[in-house]
Amino acid sequence: MKWTGRYYGYSVAAFRKDLVSGLIVGIIAIPLGMAFAIAAGVKPEYGIYTTIVAGILVSLFGGSKFQIAGPTGAFIPILFAIVMKYGYENLLIAGFMAGIILLLLGLFKLGALIKFIPRPVTIGFTSGIAIIIFSGQIGNFLGLQEMQKHEMFLDNMKEMFLHLSTIHLYSVVISFICLTCLFLTPRYFSKIPASLVGILISSVIAFVYFKGEVATIGSSFGTISSQLPAFRLLDITWERIEILLGPAFVIAMLGSIESLLSAVVADGMTQTRHNSNRELIGQGIANMITPLFGGIPATGAIARTATNIKNGAVSPFSGIIHGVVVLIVLLVFAPYASHIPLASIAPILMLVAWNMSERKEFVHILKTKTTDSIVLILTFVLTVFTTLTIAVEVGLILAVILFVKRMSEMLTVVKVLPDPTVKHEKLRPHMVREDHDCPQITIYTIEGALFFGAADIFGKALMPTINLRPKVLLLRMGKVPFMDTTGEANIASLVMHFRTFSGQVIISGIKNQPKDVLKRTGLYPLIGENHFFEHTGEAIDYAITQLDTNRCIGCKHYAFRECGLLSNPETPTNGR
Repeated sequence: MKWTGRYYGYSVAAFRKDLVSGLIVGIIAIPLGMAFAIAAGVKPEYGIYTTIVAGILVSLFGGSKFQIAGPTGAFIPILFAIVMKYGYENLLIAGFMAGIILLLLGLFKLGALIKFIPRPVTIGFTSGIAIIIFSGQIGNFLGLQEMQKHEMFLDNMKEMFLHLSTIHLYSVVISFICLTCLFLTPRYFSKIPASLVGILISSVIAFVYFKGEVATIGSSFGTISSQLPAFRLLDITWERIEILLGPAFVIAMLGSIESLLSAVVADGMTQTRHNSNRELIGQGIANMITPLFGGIPATGAIARTATNIKNGAVSPFSGIIHGVVVLIVLLVFAPYASHIPLASIAPILMLVAWNMSERKEFVHILKTKTTDSIVLILTFVLTVFTTLTIAVEVGLILAVILFVKRMSEMLTVVKVLPDPTVKHEKLRPHMVREDHDCPQITIYTIEGALFFGAADIFGKALMPTINLRPKVLLLRMGKVPFMDTTGEANIASLVMHFRTFSGQVIISGIKNQPKDVLKRTGLYPLIGENHFFEHTGEAIDYAITQLDTNRCIGCKHYAFRECGLLSNPETPTNGR
């Protein structure tokens, strides 16, 4: 059989590597899957189901050769909020709808749009999520009794402080044992999954010495079933769609960001290139199918993907094998997982939160003391104290407003005239003075994007010229990379004003994009094709032919070689 595409050149040796990496990542994924499900407010087996189904489907249909998908820490606050507000059944429907959104994003080739989300926004909400995850596990770490879970951060913090007196010593001991294993295992046994070692050792100690004293998965959620996840259709109604559309968009947005970011990390580690649209399609299919087996939303997991690569993965087979390994463990060892203490899971999630906090990047952006710092802090604060939906919406809106403001400030509109003291008499703004100007020809150099945010600057700069009523207005647009319909409307207004007193607007050096806008709106033919010039010198030559010579008699403003424009036909043809 001849392998093609992502499996080109695949061999038995490659399969051995995929087998090893898939086995290791599968073992790592088991405790994480359960931990993320518990933190999201659902039964631990739902995290296992997600790891199996989504892990296999993303590897089959995704756009990265090395992507490992499953439940992730970033989803915890969103999923927990949905479960608290709408319930588990509606969480499945929201996940299914998010899958449809992801699938459509991929089919319509919109994967690149995700890259336009500003970095301060993603760092802000990622750091905020890390705070929520970390703080949410303090109760389990300390073994606090009778705590009620709430949707909002402040309510959970209040609940924790109210129950500090219920600290359980045995739970604290188990938590520290697991935490110690998490730190020491990578140092002395780097090839063994630290989370697995931590859970095994702390669970055995809890079972032998503190049996019945420490809260476990079994005592909190019941025995984990060793049966295959049952397929079932979702009860989707129009009313539920309307209610869950917002949460579904948030899940899809965060899932697309994290999966594509994970794929980019994989590209950097392997010198390969993923297909972003295909990756979204794979994520969409996975999130549509997973809820039908009781699984929660999934996305690409950066840490597990990196582990997959470091252990020698060659193709998507490693991701498929990872899902199969988790399935086998579920069928064989599921009942034993019920004895895992919640205090053992808490340190694992805390470490996940610490690793995903982006603390170095957060401090780096903060130190810049720019508008990005404002966007970062606002997104972070809103993520922690409100909801991720509000945080991202406000962060994006603020980032766009500040970007528009910066871009508008970059637009310069300067009146210029030829400088006879330099070669080719380049056009310079300092040549324009009260006693050195031309009442019939006005030249402006425009630099920067001419768009809605800069409309006010452009209008104010040109207003004095309109009042002076020159015969010709020359706009030098060689440094205008972009123009929108608002910019076009400003130029159209100028053209109409000049026409009322028989004046003309001519343009030089215009780029393809602004010219295309003028053509699409019909302003290009209105101005006249003969009024567009490639070089400023050519435009000035034409402008001179339009002068009213009677107005030149007795003129005291010496702008062009002391009125040499009329007497000397060899006028400057440079100064583009």
